[in-house]
Amino acid sequence: MADLRALLGIEHPIVLGPFGGLSSLALTAAVSEAGGLGGYGLYGYDGDRIRSTIAELREATSRPFAVNIWLPTGDEVEPDAKHTVFAQTLQPFYDAVGIDVPARPERYLPPLDEQLDAVWEAAPPVLSVVFGVPSADVIDEAHRRDIRVVGTATTAAEAVALGEAGVDAVVATGLEAGGHRVSFLRPAEESLIGTFSLVPQVVDAVDVPVIAAGGIADRRGVAAAFALGASAVQVGTAFLATAESAATAAHRDAIRSTPADATVLTRAMSGRLARGARNRAVRAIEASGTIAPFPMQNWLTGRFRAAAGEQNLGGLQSLWMGQSAPLARYPTAAEAFGELLAGVPDER
Repeated sequence: MADLRALLGIEHPIVLGPFGGLSSLALTAAVSEAGGLGGYGLYGYDGDRIRSTIAELREATSRPFAVNIWLPTGDEVEPDAKHTVFAQTLQPFYDAVGIDVPARPERYLPPLDEQLDAVWEAAPPVLSVVFGVPSADVIDEAHRRDIRVVGTATTAAEAVALGEAGVDAVVATGLEAGGHRVSFLRPAEESLIGTFSLVPQVVDAVDVPVIAAGGIADRRGVAAAFALGASAVQVGTAFLATAESAATAAHRDAIRSTPADATVLTRAMSGRLARGARNRAVRAIEASGTIAPFPMQNWLTGRFRAAAGEQNLGGLQSLWMGQSAPLARYPTAAEAFGELLAGVPDER
């Protein structure tokens, strides 16, 4: 635990999960200022936006923080003629929020090289990655710029691959976690291991600090993670429910009112497996049997999801949350952080 704190330059071993599309400067800064490691998701950000975001994070906090990027898996699709076909199947959702069916863009995502060039220029304290193993060049360049690298695993085998590549720490994320399942060695559906089983296996498999994630929302979950050998915890849903997050009021209300057995793993919203509430959009898209591959589906639903967010229509948003959503009872980041800190063994 002490080694991870020194490694990341933090006071307390509590990490904010990076939310792709739901991160906020206020929440990231709040966690960092409290002595933890604030996290900020850069999914879909181009180089200019990455540079400006990291600059804003530095203005918001003088303490360490992490930014997160998604590594390409190789199966991502580019815009083609099928875009229009899949877009038309979602027309009822566009109509519901009062927008036109979106035309085909030039690209769905910025190139990884563009994102990395911006990260190298801005040099955040920590870079975390999901959906794969960063290349030796990426790790070497990060370390040359004094950037720590954190990888994310859903199986012990993935953790071993990350450790052998030279990452500084590994997040072991169990199936209870909200948002996307970030498996990369095998399909996500074949990599569903609970946090209680996964964390000790990863601790035994790697020689770097392990950060436990998935289903941790209060002091009890934190204590359990450390009992399993974790050096820190990464928490998403409990912080997503706080006032400082970028979640809409409808999303925060859903987190507090959705039972654990009412969350679902679905590809409906993005084309990749993710955990959230089964709302109107998820039910309808799953029933249609028509889901575009990633990132086409994510881009297409993103158009109506953004409008739904502005209109606070929870039934048409991606209501990402983990299975411990009923435990996310804390209205502010400070209160959530204090509750989590009470579970750290030497902080009691």
